[in-house]
Amino acid sequence: MTLSGRMAIAGIGETDYVRGTDQSVLEMILAASMAAITDAGLTPADVDGILPPPGFVAWDEIAAHLGIKDVRYTTTPQLGGASPTAALVTAAMAISSGVARTILVPIGWNGYSALRPRPDARPSKRRFTAAFFETVRNFYAPYGLRSAPWWYALYLRRYVELYDVPPEAAGAVALACRDHARLNGKALMRDRPLTMDDYLASPYITEPLRKLDCCVETDCAAAIVVTSVERARDLRHRPVVWLGGAEGHASPADELTNRPDALRLGLHAAAPRAFAMAGVQASDMDFLQLYDCFTYVVLMQIEALGLAEPGGAADFVKGGTIGLDGRHPLNTHGGLMSQGHCWGMNHLVEATRQLRHDAGPAQVAGCELGLVTGYGDLGDGSVAILARGDA
Repeated sequence: MTLSGRMAIAGIGETDYVRGTDQSVLEMILAASMAAITDAGLTPADVDGILPPPGFVAWDEIAAHLGIKDVRYTTTPQLGGASPTAALVTAAMAISSGVARTILVPIGWNGYSALRPRPDARPSKRRFTAAFFETVRNFYAPYGLRSAPWWYALYLRRYVELYDVPPEAAGAVALACRDHARLNGKALMRDRPLTMDDYLASPYITEPLRKLDCCVETDCAAAIVVTSVERARDLRHRPVVWLGGAEGHASPADELTNRPDALRLGLHAAAPRAFAMAGVQASDMDFLQLYDCFTYVVLMQIEALGLAEPGGAADFVKGGTIGLDGRHPLNTHGGLMSQGHCWGMNHLVEATRQLRHDAGPAQVAGCELGLVTGYGDLGDGSVAILARGDA
């Protein structure tokens, strides 16, 4: 069985991206899910599969509150921020085999307010858990490495020093995301312009990461609805066809310091498989929606995708290549860096808008092919290759 070209994204939905909300994670996920179902021209009764996010909310809560009575298939990918994109492989298998007909893939979290509880807000009892947190708690935290910038810096510092990566390369990523966020009415940082001088003046969190190398913390949710290409053609929007995808994992998955090659990401393994399935190359992509938890992670993914040689991403991002009018526009919604951190589901939502040719002032002219990556935990990687389908 081939999976390529058999599934399409038929509906998308997202909440606002805010710092501080009165809604619970479940309420945000329900809002985004209902928006995606409605966008597809469907009702909850049409959904028979749910792929919920790891942690926070279970499939049965979503089904009960939306009134989805016949759930034929459910599972949860466990790849952190790589989960939404990786979930499409599972969805494609379920739809192609007839296990499910229409699948909801939602995600959401209180990535800002849960870390800053207010006296007047309902406390959240939801906590994301992953195996690597035990490694962090026992082996990293005692040495002061207590959050993501410190963990990631263990290999990002090596990347910078090994290839002599200038800070302006990371700055180019930050500026592109901010420029594109200014075109997105839902982007958290839409009204905050950014210059290279601003970027270089931002304080270090831990070298090489400056404050403006880090994604923004937000409360938000987003969702997509997928179904067969044939069924999607009868729904409200032009189908966005899934041509291929894959996931990959660094080894050992839950630990950084004992890896034979700290700079080998899961995406290095996933990307060739995805391109082979889709029958296209990285250079064919009209836009890139790359998981941008940190700017340097974007640079490393550009290389893992084969768009640049190891250490060559710094040259790749020069000269407007990743701008809206460039050869490979990057994160046209603002990304995690400037729209909001929704575990990369907002990247899938934006890719769908682009391929529908419905992205407004951020539209990449005439785009037909696009790519989305996910990045999770300490190097998990996923990729989805999407195409504009027939009406």
